[in-house]
Amino acid sequence: MTKDELKEKIKILVKQAYKPASSNSIDDVEDDVDVTVNTPLKVEKFPIFQNFPPLKEAIETLLSPDYEPFISDIQWVAPKPLTFRVILSNDEIFYLIYSPKSWIAQIEGKKYYLLNIGEEEAACDSLSRMLYYGGKEAEPEDGGAIEIPGEETAAPAAEEKPEETPKEEAPTEPEKTV
Repeated sequence: MTKDELKEKIKILVKQAYKPASSNSIDDVEDDVDVTVNTPLKVEKFPIFQNFPPLKEAIETLLSPDYEPFISDIQWVAPKPLTFRVILSNDEIFYLIYSPKSWIAQIEGKKYYLLNIGEEEAACDSLSRMLYYGGKEAEPEDGGAIEIPGEETAAPAAEEKPEETPKEEAPTEPEKTV
């Protein structure tokens, strides 16, 4: 390739690169250029993972790679130490704190250092207990009762109020004057 050929290629590339955006279309691109069209990008449910990728790894360690149904929100709480509030789908909360060596999970007031395998397993057990209980219960949309197969549904008993019996008053003694 000579010097003049290189200059011509650079001029062509500059013209292609600096075209107005409205004139850039797939038809204008030469056949030798590989173009992918309509490539769907995976949009994260929690955009905070774009700023803090190690947070996603910590949550996947504690829950599983299929964590999305169990978490409703992740909030950045403090910059130092880097602290995140993780709100579970049943409105229970736990915190993830970043330390230089590893993550610290604060669950129900107890701190678990995720560097140790034993504490990591204890944190997973504690999280599973938190997912057992708490806030939101599933209600059917039709407003009816939830039916469990194999169990008979008992008709609600009429609320009975116990009869109020008048209390006997203790005889009062007359006041003595001195």
